Amino acid sequence: MANAVVLLSGGLDSTTALAIAKAEGYAVYALSFRYGQRHQVELEAATRVARSLGVAEHIIADIDLRRFGGSALTAEIAVPKQRALEQMGEGIPITYVPARNTIFLSFALAWAEVLAASDLFIGVNALDYSGYPDCRPEYIAAYERMANLATAAGVEGRQRLKIHTPLIQLSKAEIIAKGTALGVDYALTSSCYDPGPDGCPCGQCDSCLLREKGFREAGLDDPLCIKYGLQTASAKNR
Repeated sequence: MANAVVLLSGGLDSTTALAIAKAEGYAVYALSFRYGQRHQVELEAATRVARSLGVAEHIIADIDLRRFGGSALTAEIAVPKQRALEQMGEGIPITYVPARNTIFLSFALAWAEVLAASDLFIGVNALDYSGYPDCRPEYIAAYERMANLATAAGVEGRQRLKIHTPLIQLSKAEIIAKGTALGVDYALTSSCYDPGPDGCPCGQCDSCLLREKGFREAGLDDPLCIKYGLQTASAKNR
């Protein structure tokens, strides 16, 4: 069984990517980050997901991107709320964390070399209205080329790294349908940019609105809404 490193935030997309890696027969090593984000809820979710899906190992690495700020997720900047989909599609939102995926993939690359793993999984999505520059196919392709020049294992021919992006061209509804078919329990996940202390999603940030849209278009109720006694998509449509 080949090893794979999977970046796991505890959100819907990364959880689905992890489930796909497991379904493809990899021994999964999950990597999460305590990077100075405004809440710890997502790390609690990542821990639940890693335990539920039976990873070989789960590491939470510590880095502090608050020292740089520049994002509503790492600085005292308000998280945008109640934005229309059209607004979400305009420009790069303030929830973008500068160079975050580049930093995370670098840690994953280092661990992959130690594990003799040639496969990394990341749940980036190019259709998600986010506008994040480090979620685009051309970025991933460029990083993969760089990664194969950056390690001793790559230079010596012992490793040919592949970055898997199984969700990159899927809609949120398609991602949810895929994960549901693989038995993912989305009640374990957290997508909200500004959750309550108990993990209850705000229901108004971009991520919450996109998640709600995805479940609605998939024809499913979000189990996280049920968990917290929130109104589900089907209830709204009745």
